[in-house]
Amino acid sequence: MSKVLAGRYELFERVGEGGMSVVYKAKDKLLNRFVAIKILKPEFINDPKFIDSFRRESQNAASMTHPNIVNIYDVGREGNIHYIVMELIEGRALSDYIKEQGPMAYPKVIALSKQIAAALSFAHKNHIIHRDVKPHNVMITPNGTAKITDFGIAKAVNAATIVDNTDGIVGSVHYFSPEQARGGYVDEKSDIYSLGIVMYEMLTGQVPFDGDNPVNIALQHINGEMTPPSKLVPGVPPALEHIILKCTDKYPVNRFASADELIEALNNLEFVGSVVGKDILMGRQTTKQEAVRPPVGPIAETDFDNGDENGGERDEKKDKKRKGKKKKSSKSNKNNKKRSIILIAAIVAAILLGVILAAVFANREEVKVPNFRTMTIEEAEQYLEDNDINLKIKEGKDVISDEVEEGHIVSQDPSAEEKVKEGSTITVNISKGPGDVSVPNLVGKSESELSEYLQAAGLSLGKVSTESSDKEAGTVISQSPKAGETAEKGSKVDVVVSDGTMNEATVPYVEGKTLSQAKSILSEAGFSASVSYEFSSATEGEVISQSPGGNSQLKKGSSVKIVVSAGQKEEPQTTTTTQPQTTTTKAVETTTQATDPEEPEL
Repeated sequence: MSKVLAGRYELFERVGEGGMSVVYKAKDKLLNRFVAIKILKPEFINDPKFIDSFRRESQNAASMTHPNIVNIYDVGREGNIHYIVMELIEGRALSDYIKEQGPMAYPKVIALSKQIAAALSFAHKNHIIHRDVKPHNVMITPNGTAKITDFGIAKAVNAATIVDNTDGIVGSVHYFSPEQARGGYVDEKSDIYSLGIVMYEMLTGQVPFDGDNPVNIALQHINGEMTPPSKLVPGVPPALEHIILKCTDKYPVNRFASADELIEALNNLEFVGSVVGKDILMGRQTTKQEAVRPPVGPIAETDFDNGDENGGERDEKKDKKRKGKKKKSSKSNKNNKKRSIILIAAIVAAILLGVILAAVFANREEVKVPNFRTMTIEEAEQYLEDNDINLKIKEGKDVISDEVEEGHIVSQDPSAEEKVKEGSTITVNISKGPGDVSVPNLVGKSESELSEYLQAAGLSLGKVSTESSDKEAGTVISQSPKAGETAEKGSKVDVVVSDGTMNEATVPYVEGKTLSQAKSILSEAGFSASVSYEFSSATEGEVISQSPGGNSQLKKGSSVKIVVSAGQKEEPQTTTTTQPQTTTTKAVETTTQATDPEEPEL
C-alpha cells in the first residue's frame, strides 16, 4: 500500500536521491496532478537548527516563480517526515546530457548558461543564494528549457554543514567556490563561480579540478591553477573562455559583479558572433564536418540554431526572397565590409588592451593580506596607511555574527595571510550583530520547561506574570513576541502563566436529591461523585450529606463525596429460647467511586 502524506500526497516511486534527501514521484489527490516530493533523510531530522533553516529557506524559495526555477508548491511535516512538494519535471538532469554528449557545442553552452544565470539573477534579487549550483541540480525539459532545483535546501544544508560543521566539508566539492571550500562567507558571487565550473564542464566534458578525496579537490579550488578550456577542446571561442575564467576567478572581487552582468557578456558574445561570423569569433576556420554536425537531444531546441553554422546562408536566402531580383549596390557591399572591419579591429584592440593590462598587473609585487577581523573599516584603512601597504578596502555585506561586535569586520576576501598583487582590493563584510531567530511556541507548556526551550532557540526568559485562567496553574497562556515571529538572538521572551483560579468551580448543593440526580448535577458542574451509604431515617436512595458542601469552591475534575441513605436500620429480634441472641442487620451498600471506611462492605 502506497504512503500518503498529509492525507493528500500519494507517493508512487523513488525517482532520485541526494546527499540530504530522497525524491519521490507522487500525486496530489486534491489538485489531481503529479508532483515531486523531496523528503529529508532521517539522519538530519534531529538537528533543530538544520530543520529550522530548512523550513525557512524552503518557504522563501516557494515564494519564487520563474520559468527557469523548479516551482515549490508546499512545505510540510508529518511526524518525523520533513518534505517539500515541487513541480515534477518530465526531463533529465544536465549531468546526464554532459555524460552522453561529451563536450557540448559552444552555442548550446551559451544558451543553457544564460537560462541558469537568469534563474540565479532572480533568486539573488530575492536575497536567496543557491550555494549548490551543479549539473545534477539543473533539469532539462523536453523542449530544452533549463530549470534549477534545490533552492532553499541548498542554503539550509550549507548553513548547517559547510560553515558551522568542523568535522569536514559536505556537499558538491567539484563545484565549490574557494570561499566555500575555506568555510568562509558566501554570497551571490559564489553561485557565479559554481556556474562557471558548470560552463567549463559543458564545454570540455570534464570538471577542472578532481582528486582522490574531497579535501584534495577543495584545496585545488583554493590554490590550484585551472587549465583553460581551449587546451582541452580545440576551437573554443577566446571570448567565451575569458567569460568562464572570469566567473571562476579565485577572488570574488574579480568575478562578474552579478548574474545580470554575466548574461550581458554572453549576449554580447552572441551578438558579435552573429555580426562577424562564428569562424572569426572562434579564431579558426570551421571544418566542413563541424559545420554539418546536427544538434543532439532536446537541448538543441533552445534559443540558438545549429542549422545556421554554415556562414549565414539561411539569412542570405531570406534576404534574396525579401528583395526579389534586386541586386545590392556595390556601395552597400563596401559599407558592410567596412563595418565588419571596424568591428573586428575594435575586438582585436580590446583583446590587446586586456593582454597589456594583464602584463602590467602581473609585474606588480605581491603583498600579504593583513588580518582585519574585529577592526572597523576606518581602523583597517588606517592600518594600511600606517604600515605603508598598497591595498584598498571595499565594504562588502552586512552579515550576522554572534562573535564580532556590530560595525566591525567579520570576514574578508582575500583572507588574511594570502598573497595578492599590490593595489588589489580587499572586500570586508561587516557584522550587524547576532541577528534574528525564530521564536518558539511556548503556549501550553509548563513554566518549568521554558528555559530549556528558549535556550535551544537562542533566547532567554523575560518577565513572567500570572492571569486567571481555566488552565492548570503554571501553564503558559500567552507570550511576547508571539510564536513564529523573529527576535534578536539573545533577547528575552515575556510570558503570562495561568494562576489556576478559573480552573475552580462552585460545588452544587445535592442533598435531598436522588443518587442519579446528584450524579447528573455534579457531572454538569465538572465534578465526579464518590458515593457511600449509611442507615438513615431518610428515604432509601436519597443523598443525606456531601463533602465539600454546596456553594464551596473546588478544582474542576475533583470528586465530591456524597452519602446516600440505605434506609432505616432494623432493630434486633429477641427470643425466649436459651439459644444465644443473634442480631440481623439488613442493609445494602454500593459505591461508585469510593467507600466510607467506617461502613462495612456487604
